[in-house]
Amino acid sequence: MQADAPIPATDRAASPPMPQSCTNFKLRQLMRRVAQHYDAEMAQCGLKTTQYSLLSHVLKLGPIRPSDLAAAMKMDASTLTRNLRPLVEAGWVVLEAGADARSRLVHITDAGSDKRAEAQRCWKVAQRALNDTLGVERVAALHALADESLALLAPTAEQEHGED
Repeated sequence: MQADAPIPATDRAASPPMPQSCTNFKLRQLMRRVAQHYDAEMAQCGLKTTQYSLLSHVLKLGPIRPSDLAAAMKMDASTLTRNLRPLVEAGWVVLEAGADARSRLVHITDAGSDKRAEAQRCWKVAQRALNDTLGVERVAALHALADESLALLAPTAEQEHGED
C-alpha cells in the first residue's frame, strides 16, 4: 500500500458514538426499575431490600461496630443509624456495648437470622426472575461493568480524607 493512499474503513478503529443522554438519569431509571422488581418480591416477607442487605451484612460481618458496618456498606453513619432503627425495633438486630464505654457493636438476633433466611428465599426468586428476564449473560456483563466502573470512580485516598 502506498504511503499516501487512504486507509480502508475496515482498518480504521471505529470509535463508539458519544453518549447523547445523561448517564446519571439512565442509571437512576435502571436502578428504579430493578429496585421495584426486588421490592415487590421482598414485600412478600415484610422487608425492604435495604433491610435485607443490612441483615445480610450484619450476619456476615457481625458483631461489628456501626462505623465499620457503614464503611463496608459504603453508606454514611447517619443513613446506617436510620436504617438500623426499624431492625432494632423489630428485634432482628441489637446494639450492645463494645470493648469500651464509647463503642457499640451491632449483632443479629436469632429472630433476625430467621427473618434473613426467609427474606433470602424471596431475594432468590427476584434474582432468578431478573436473570430470566434479562438473560444470565447480560446480568453478568452488567455486574462486570458496574464493578469496573466503581473501581474507576473510587475516590482516591486524598478525597476520602478530605485532602486536596
